[in-house]
Amino acid sequence: MKNLALFDLDHTLLPIDSDHEWGEFLVRQGVVDADDYQRRNDAFFAQYNAGKLDPVEYLEFALGTLAGFEPAVLRDLHGQYLKEVIEPAILPSARALLAQHQDAGDLVAIVTATNAWLTAPIARLLGVEHLLAARPQLDERGHPTGKLDGLPSHGPNKVVHMHAWLETLGRPFDSFERSYFYSDSHNDIPLLSVVSHPVATNPSALLRQHASANGWPLLHLFDASVQ
Repeated sequence: MKNLALFDLDHTLLPIDSDHEWGEFLVRQGVVDADDYQRRNDAFFAQYNAGKLDPVEYLEFALGTLAGFEPAVLRDLHGQYLKEVIEPAILPSARALLAQHQDAGDLVAIVTATNAWLTAPIARLLGVEHLLAARPQLDERGHPTGKLDGLPSHGPNKVVHMHAWLETLGRPFDSFERSYFYSDSHNDIPLLSVVSHPVATNPSALLRQHASANGWPLLHLFDASVQ
């Protein structure tokens, strides 16, 4: 594998935010206090978009919600969420971009700030073996306790997670001829700045401005013309 190809998930490979949509799904199912949960979920989402999110505070809000369900109930809810929300959101253009790198023999991974409990099945649906995500602390049943295990995978910590993962593979970052990172978010500027080929994908206004100033290519993956 000569090249490394990394992808953010939400608003990059998916045209939605999987974490926020999970919260909306729970509200629709009537299994959380709708007014309080939606208010907090929307507030955290606004903080994320503004680049002001405390990732640990948000993750422990999200993981604390998971811990409140019995394992069997949580599995059923997640299966329904994948079928109703995620599968319709996986578009041909995203699959084609992944396939482009996979067919070239690149080492491909999703690097997301969203927790691994929620996103591991999404990575499988996308056909991506490697996932770098926030790790929930699990109890002896493999059920989330509501706490975070290790560093959040947000902002500059994505760079930390990437290097730690590559170390487990025995492939240091500088061993790749080319490295790509596709992301929509200005929160990902630290990792975008490290790779040799940053691609601002469906970029937010702040990332578009930064990308244009630095000569980074822009990719609008969900335009009708690339579906």
